[in-house]
Formats: sequence, structure tokens, C-alpha cells
Amino acid sequence: MNKKGRTLNNAKLIVVKVGSSLVTSEGRGIDQAALNQWATQIAQLQKNGIDVVFVSSGAIAEGIKRLGWPKRPTALNELQAAAAVGQMGLAQAYETAFHPHNIHTAQILLTHEDLSNRTRYLNARSTLRMLLSKGIVPIINENDTVTIDEIKLGDNDTLGALVTNLVDADILIILTDQKGLYDSDPRKNPRAQFINCIEAEHPELEKMAGGAGSGVGTGGMYTKVRAAKRAALSGASTVVASGHEENILVRLMNGEQIGTLFTSSHSRVAARKQWLLGHVQQAGSIIVDEGAENALIQGHRSLLPVGCVRVDGHFHRGELVAVLNTEGKEIARGLVNYSSGEISKILRIPSEYIADKLGYVNEPELIHRDNMAHW
Repeated sequence: MNKKGRTLNNAKLIVVKVGSSLVTSEGRGIDQAALNQWATQIAQLQKNGIDVVFVSSGAIAEGIKRLGWPKRPTALNELQAAAAVGQMGLAQAYETAFHPHNIHTAQILLTHEDLSNRTRYLNARSTLRMLLSKGIVPIINENDTVTIDEIKLGDNDTLGALVTNLVDADILIILTDQKGLYDSDPRKNPRAQFINCIEAEHPELEKMAGGAGSGVGTGGMYTKVRAAKRAALSGASTVVASGHEENILVRLMNGEQIGTLFTSSHSRVAARKQWLLGHVQQAGSIIVDEGAENALIQGHRSLLPVGCVRVDGHFHRGELVAVLNTEGKEIARGLVNYSSGEISKILRIPSEYIADKLGYVNEPELIHRDNMAHW
């Protein structure tokens, strides 16, 4: 089996990003037929045991069309207004596309602050995990109605990579109006060679991807290459391919070589562990009993409140804390789902009684195993 087939065939969770030109038929309005085709393919992937998070551009382009503006504006408040108008039609169009397959969709609008703030990061991650567990397809877009220059993600290629890292996806698939990556701009160089597979960390990638994209969106091959590099940091491979290819998602997941594959040299587990262990400072610590220590180290389980005997320090939900055994040795560290004050109230308590003590439940775990690294 070829390298691409091995990479894609094992995927259980993928992020698919589609550009404005595909969603809105080059800015002429939402292409319902295209959305219907993607929905049909995603329904097939779900039947094959593959979960899909869908990152969609198109709100601003649809809003521009609905408002009757001749071209994309440059003023931020006009872009925000177009996004507000267009997002209504975009959400409705996806709901319509998935309805025949009895699949519910959920609209999630994100900003850079949502993914850089640890509490919001965990909230977004928990929401997406719950939606996927219920067979719901999240439709994600940047929250263009509230973004300003300082917090704007800039393009949905970047958003796709950040979401890939957020949900620990195996693959990021970027569908565009281009075939994939060439070693130079094929519009300027007729001898440009198409690249089927390349490492995301290749030093010449940005040089190969020089040039602008369409006039409808904000991206181009450069932003897609940058997205592939970002996704690779969490161990995810990226495919950039033409969204005009028939049954593209199903064919890719069956191992067919389409577009350009950007491979990652990092394993998903190793990349996340390195990220967690690389933090020098922890906000506090949780001391656990011998049973919890064995569950963490030998069973690779999540940390539950029932095995915790003490909490030290002052920290908030989403901060990095150390997990210590009764001898004071650090055995793990991770992103905590509760504040230090909350944890102090649920020490030694089984997870099913958290709500009785706090009046609510964030998560049944103090630290989920996906957000924890062991020494």
C-alpha cells in the first residue's frame, strides 16, 4: 500500500476545510448542490466509523452577495456586517444539506481568543467532543462579526489547522479550487511540477507556495502550506486537493492519491505530550492516593476526584497543574477541568456526586487522559 493510503486509511477523526470559492460558486451565492454532495460524503464516512469536523468559509462572500455589493469591501465593519448576514444563509444551507441523511449539524463560531485562552480552549474542546459523540457534524467558521485585527485568525486555513490541533484530529483535508501544490506557480511557470507528497516541515514549502489565491477568499496556497505546518505540530497530516473532484472525501479516505499530502514526522501522542511536558511553570498541584497513581501510570486513565487527597495552589479551569503522589513526586501534569476551589470541595468524591457538591458538572474527570502527560 502506498504511503498516502497508510496515512489516511487509519484515520478516525478528520477536519475538512472548504474555501469560499467552493462554497459560494466563486462568490455568486451559496452552491447548495456542492454542500449536498459534501453532506452525502460525510454521511458515508460516518457509516465507515470516521467522525468529521467541517470548517467552512463563505459567510462573508454570501453576505456580500445578499447585500448586493459589487466586490469584497475592505472596511472591517462592512466585513462584519456581511458576515452577520451571510452566516444566516450558510447555517441554513448546511442544515438543509444534511437533513436527508438524518444528521444534525451544529454551528460553532470561533475567534483566536477562544483557542489561546485555556478555559475557552477546554470549553470548545469539550463541546466538540460531545457533538461528535452524538453523531452531530460541527460546522465551524471564524466569528467574523466580532473579530478585530488583534484577534482575527486571518483565514480559515489557519482556523482549520487550529481546530485540527484542538480536537486531536488525524487528518486535515483542505478543499480548494486548486489541484494541490506545485514546486512553483503553474500560472507563471508552464514547467512547474506537481507534488504528490512532501513533508510538512520541508524548508522550501513557503517558497513553492508563493502567490495569491482567488479574489473571493483571503487564502492562497501559502496559507495552506502554513496550515499544514501548524497541523503537523500535533502529528496530523494534511491533504490539499480540489473540491471539484467527484466524491473527493470518500476517495481520499479509501486511500486514493488525490492532491498533495503533507506528512508529519510527529506522532499525535508524542506531540501532545511534548507540548504539555514542555511547560516549565505549573499553576498548582493535585496530590493523589496510591490507587489513582496506579490508574494513571499503569492504566493510562483519566484523573478522577475520588482518588485525590489534596490540592495545593490557586488555579483556574484550563490551567496546567502537576499531579503528585503521596511522597511528593510528580507523576504527571495536565490541563485541569476544575478550579482549585472547586476541587477542594470534591476531593474523594465519586464523579457521579460532583453535581451534588457543586451544583453542576464540567466534566466527570479532573484531568482527561487526552490532556495529560506522564513522566
